[in-house]
Amino acid sequence: METTLYQSKYQRLGCIPFQSDAIELLNDSTYDPYIKIIYAPKGVRLRVDFSEHYCQDPTLFFISPNQYLQFIELADHGYFIYYNRDFYCIQLHDKEVACDGLLFNNIYHMPHTILNPKENEIITVILEQMLEEFEIRASTQEEMLRIYLKQIIIRATRLWKKQHLGRLGQESHREIEFFREFSRLVEIHYRTKHLVGDYADLIGVASKTLTHKFKKFDLPSPNEVIKDRILLEAKRMLIHTSLSAKEIAYDLGYEDPSYFNRLFNKKIGDSPIVFRKKYIEGKNVPLE
Repeated sequence: METTLYQSKYQRLGCIPFQSDAIELLNDSTYDPYIKIIYAPKGVRLRVDFSEHYCQDPTLFFISPNQYLQFIELADHGYFIYYNRDFYCIQLHDKEVACDGLLFNNIYHMPHTILNPKENEIITVILEQMLEEFEIRASTQEEMLRIYLKQIIIRATRLWKKQHLGRLGQESHREIEFFREFSRLVEIHYRTKHLVGDYADLIGVASKTLTHKFKKFDLPSPNEVIKDRILLEAKRMLIHTSLSAKEIAYDLGYEDPSYFNRLFNKKIGDSPIVFRKKYIEGKNVPLE
């Protein structure tokens, strides 16, 4: 299967057009350190962390390096884009695409946007143009590839807002940015800051104000969002590392491992050790 790759010094961007028989290639650990964008046609089934997704329509998925991706079932005419932060860092270029906290690192844990027929046509044309650009050996190739990548991200961000923000999507840009900033801050600080007040201080509002904003739009409370992010990382570490529950608790900023164990048990329904054992044995475990 043909793969295309642009690399210059530390910068890398690759695109793999895939067919239904490419599961082994796409599940290779080679791509784990990269940011990934998947154009998944109808019929693709994949797992991101502990959530399984089945595509009934063409869908774009946005996967951060710290997320775990596994393809379960593929279809023809898909695209697998991977790149590193040296090629394009959404945090450094946030004003350009404004997707951090939405497509990536969002509090809703929804790393995808469904394409309507019009957007699907536009996105597939961009992907085809990107593939053509890999064949052009010109001094402007790097920037052209980056432009195509940004086009995909910007169009997907607009769609994501319409599909996932609900009532919040009807509010002002400033209001949306408030929640996007909260998402970004949780992603940065969840290991060291566990209280709503910590994030209220960072944003510059009172804790009650922060909580009220979430309640106003029927969103999970800030405390739930913070705890869910911590526990998601705990589950990742339990399944994908050999660290003990105590070591994971310390890594996530809990000086009292027994408190962490009680929190995990209350939210997940099993102790960390039982969760790991059930998952490894393939038993039914509470994934969300």
